[in-house]
Amino acid sequence: MTYTADFGAISATFHPGAEAEQAVTGPGTIGRFVAPGSVTQGRFGLYEFRMAAGSGRADPHFHRTFSESFYVLSGTMRLYDGGRWIDASAGDFLHVPEGGVHGFRNDSDAAAAMLILFAPGAPRETYFRELADISSSGRVLSDEEWTDLFARHDQYRAP
Repeated sequence: MTYTADFGAISATFHPGAEAEQAVTGPGTIGRFVAPGSVTQGRFGLYEFRMAAGSGRADPHFHRTFSESFYVLSGTMRLYDGGRWIDASAGDFLHVPEGGVHGFRNDSDAAAAMLILFAPGAPRETYFRELADISSSGRVLSDEEWTDLFARHDQYRAP
């Protein structure tokens, strides 16, 4: 039990959607920081990603300190569950516990959108900002630089 008082508290915080930070993490991919860990007391982080046709991807990888869940809002996303790529459509959900190999991409010829939930609320916005900086600058990272970037953000490549 995390709350022990005998009465409810007035403690909710409202965050207008129009004020949520956005980052273009790659060509045709916009991430919106709906509820990062910094506003949820580190309990979870919720991000919305909108991807143009044939854009947006995360190759198979895993995390050691947080789980990741995907909820498809629209279009068709290819989600990797560690063993196979699945065509997921609106309403489909994939949960990946810590250590679970996963990935995603929009291979379709239509736009797609999904919510990504991290628990606990790892500061993923720092990672997404770095991706946005790399994308906007046109910088090309070496394999070693990608490995370093991923490791700084608890992301490890999987075969």
